[in-house]
Amino acid sequence: MALLSSPDPQFLLHLSKRKFPNPKLLLRNPNLRVSCSSGQLRLATKEAVTIDSSQLRIKEFLTDSELHAAVSLRIRTFYEFRESYGVEELRRSLTEREYEGLNDRISGKLVAFKRVACINATLPISGSLISAEGLCSECKFIEDEKERVVVGTLDLNQCLWLPDELTGRRPEVSGSNLMRAYISNVCVAKELQRNGLGFKLINKSKDLARVWGITDLYVHVAIDNEGAQKLYEKCGFVYESEEPAWKARFLGRTRRFLLWTDLKN
Repeated sequence: MALLSSPDPQFLLHLSKRKFPNPKLLLRNPNLRVSCSSGQLRLATKEAVTIDSSQLRIKEFLTDSELHAAVSLRIRTFYEFRESYGVEELRRSLTEREYEGLNDRISGKLVAFKRVACINATLPISGSLISAEGLCSECKFIEDEKERVVVGTLDLNQCLWLPDELTGRRPEVSGSNLMRAYISNVCVAKELQRNGLGFKLINKSKDLARVWGITDLYVHVAIDNEGAQKLYEKCGFVYESEEPAWKARFLGRTRRFLLWTDLKN
């Protein structure tokens, strides 16, 4: 199952006005099932592959190919595809549209976002990943003339709110003094869970947020996802508010908590 995110059929839609198919139509597509999306923890049922931490890099993406690999990991994590005619075309379509939307946010084309960063955890393709053949083939990119694989990813969004999500209350500033940010689209490859990658990704996002001058950092998590809540608690997040039941029903998803952490200390 997916590792990090809040279950939401609209995860590929909620950060921009991309021209995605209607989420309800996606759910009726026999080739596709949404498993979950951006902000919560789902533990793998199989034993995870142990990684060499000395080979791990966690940083902002550098190239278009790395960004595309990160998007491929999200599609691979948040969706389950049934093998049938046309499924590869559907996968490619979802990947390209999410890539375009993420690229638009990062490049500043969406005025609601002051700044957006895609932070990735990557590993070189080596013997330790030999059992993760699918991951290596779908999420690889070239860096310094060597093949690497995106094994975890998230977005850091400097903005007042995320569409269709609970809005944070702190700090009470706006405009050029914006000091609030949200973590979103968090995921770790199912083969590499239980290696502390989620914790490391979130801490890296906190470090970057401080560089940006962020004082208050938020994340959304499904109220029934205890694994994610424990992870965020470990990272210093605390409860601030929760989504009303009527809104969750209207959006066709599980209710969410809004968690907050103070970056001033």
